[in-house]
Amino acid sequence: MNSTKQDRSFLFQVVLRATFLFIALNAIFAVTPHELGSLFLRNVSIYNTLVPGRERLPFGENPAEAYNLSLNNLDAMFASHVIAGTPKVDDEFRVVLIGDSSVWGFLLENEDTLSAQLNKQGLVNDAGQQLRFYNLGYPTISLTKDVLLLKRARHYQPDLVVWLTTLEAFPYEKQLFTPLVQNNLDKVLQLLRSDTLKIDPNDPAIIQPSFLERTIVGQRRPLADVVRLQLYGFMWAATGVDQYIPDSYTPRAEYLEADESYYGLLPGDLPEETFAFGALELGNGYAGEVPVLVVNEPMFISQGENSDIRYNFFYPRWVYDAYRQLMAEISATNQWNYVDAWQAVDNTEYTNSAIHLTPRGSQQLASFLAEHILDIANNPD
Repeated sequence: MNSTKQDRSFLFQVVLRATFLFIALNAIFAVTPHELGSLFLRNVSIYNTLVPGRERLPFGENPAEAYNLSLNNLDAMFASHVIAGTPKVDDEFRVVLIGDSSVWGFLLENEDTLSAQLNKQGLVNDAGQQLRFYNLGYPTISLTKDVLLLKRARHYQPDLVVWLTTLEAFPYEKQLFTPLVQNNLDKVLQLLRSDTLKIDPNDPAIIQPSFLERTIVGQRRPLADVVRLQLYGFMWAATGVDQYIPDSYTPRAEYLEADESYYGLLPGDLPEETFAFGALELGNGYAGEVPVLVVNEPMFISQGENSDIRYNFFYPRWVYDAYRQLMAEISATNQWNYVDAWQAVDNTEYTNSAIHLTPRGSQQLASFLAEHILDIANNPD
């Protein structure tokens, strides 16, 4: 009888201690989830150890066929990238590319992306350093998302940041459009401490998880995504596939609506405060002494119906022309390295969007940018 009571007492103590430990671990995780996550991922990621690092940041909506998936954990994303497993050497001039899906390489194999095409150029600066390019582009169009990635990229000792963008990334309502921004509250709040970004930190688009949602239990789906990313690494290593590319797709729009409006603006109405030009200032500031080359990326120009009103699906002619002039003026005023590449690619070299390139289009853009990049690599100061 006494033995039974002792057994029950022992079992009760075990359960009680296990419950206490579970609650304590959840509480600790809720208070410092990102710090713990960073430490965990730096030590256990299979990428760059058991399997090669990915050539681009993980993104995908069809994991079973792409061996890839979208997640919002920046630690896991960068830990899976080849840049995290490539120690910088003295004869390397390291260049990181940031931007939208056109930089990431939508509908392009890894060997056809802009970073790959630039690596194929075999560029060497006057100091004898080999220029090596890393693809840190990420689908969705938002300058704030780009700043988030640029700030993180500084951890990997870049010598130059090439930042490709387009007008669609500038409207303030696009700044919080991407889940990557919405789900990285602490990092976004750091960006918003600057007065250059006129974004309300309490904007409902920014997800502010409750205490329970920050615990291990509340984070079980994001944590599961991190585990899934590790598992897909084996298929990535075996196949080199990280994107599902269909045999056919709907081509970029040629015939357009007779609509001159742009985010509620009409011709002659282009207040500078409508657009997040401050994000460019913020990004250049985070780069510090590392030079940044801002590139107005190339785009398709329609020849079809209403092409006299709109350049393409994205832009009425009047607003894009005004934007190009404004970009040139602001870049000159701030002494930014800036190049306008809007017509650097043949009009036939676009796929399903006015900014997505064919392999040949990607090669043309790489050739166009090589001279500008090499000029900065030879004169980084």
